[in-house]
Amino acid sequence: MTKTKHMVWMGILIAVSIVLSRFLSFSAWNVKIGFAFIPIVIGAVLFGPVQGGIAAAAADFLGAILFPIGMYFPGFTVTAFLTGLTYALFRPSVPYICVGHQYLFLHRDFEFPDKNSCQLWMLRFFTRMTALRSSKKLALSFLEMEQDDMNQIVTVPPLIRQEVTAIRPEKGDYIHGYMVNSGFADSVESFHAKHPEVPLTFFWDRSDAEEVTRIDETLSFHQIDDVKFLNAMAGCKAYASTAGFESICEAMYLGKPVLMVPAHIEQDCNAYDAMKAGAGIISDFFDLQPLLRFAGEYTPNRHFVYWVRSCERRMIRELEKLAASHSEITSIPTFTNYLPI
Repeated sequence: MTKTKHMVWMGILIAVSIVLSRFLSFSAWNVKIGFAFIPIVIGAVLFGPVQGGIAAAAADFLGAILFPIGMYFPGFTVTAFLTGLTYALFRPSVPYICVGHQYLFLHRDFEFPDKNSCQLWMLRFFTRMTALRSSKKLALSFLEMEQDDMNQIVTVPPLIRQEVTAIRPEKGDYIHGYMVNSGFADSVESFHAKHPEVPLTFFWDRSDAEEVTRIDETLSFHQIDDVKFLNAMAGCKAYASTAGFESICEAMYLGKPVLMVPAHIEQDCNAYDAMKAGAGIISDFFDLQPLLRFAGEYTPNRHFVYWVRSCERRMIRELEKLAASHSEITSIPTFTNYLPI
């Protein structure tokens, strides 16, 4: 990181800490509750304890000068500086690995959909924040990609529950679906009104509904139930859902074509990546007619099944490689480790 970027990040963290401390915290008698420590922790982990201490001290001093709560006391600034030091000086020396699909967004070869650049930047930023100082990131992926050494990312197969791998899929005549937002039910009912001959079995999260809401013989909405959901997935003709990573992977493993209706920016990326992997098609709403056409020409991706079955072996291999590279006990860091800045 260049010195300019370093200074910009320090400035941002100090500003955020001031806002969280002065405007987004509250006091009860002699106790103050807030989240101003979070940007200080990030600064200490990213840049070392000295910079973390400087950020904490600067935030305390500038906050007291610009937005005074009482008379300024230098002792509080010294305490803030020491607090910033501790966040990095006493962190565990044991290496750790971050595992998740979202780390694929940091891979140098990941291709993003044509969406809002600000939202994509925020998605990548918060993903980076979840993996600060990690030794390696295992990115769950639909397809294998080359290892990204610069970002310490290794792609591995998705983690699929054993119930999915054990069930035997069958090709039924109905469309199975899941909607994280029950408001999507309107578009499903609109399709049903035009095509009542197509059986539809959908699951939703509508808390005030009965366990089964049966509209008629060919359309029913069900409360979420893992066993019923999986059995319905195994026997369906096609699957329609918001673009959650896990359920798309389960549908691909069972050989079901998918209609993906993303509800937010992360699901936009999931859907685009899944479409490239041959999982299915993307839509802005639950228009099931294109899904029926796609299902007629869909061919299950058998390579994906083999890829998923290699998950345990690949993950154990990466864990063993990291353990071997950190076999010697790392000494506890001291203040002098960070003096040359």
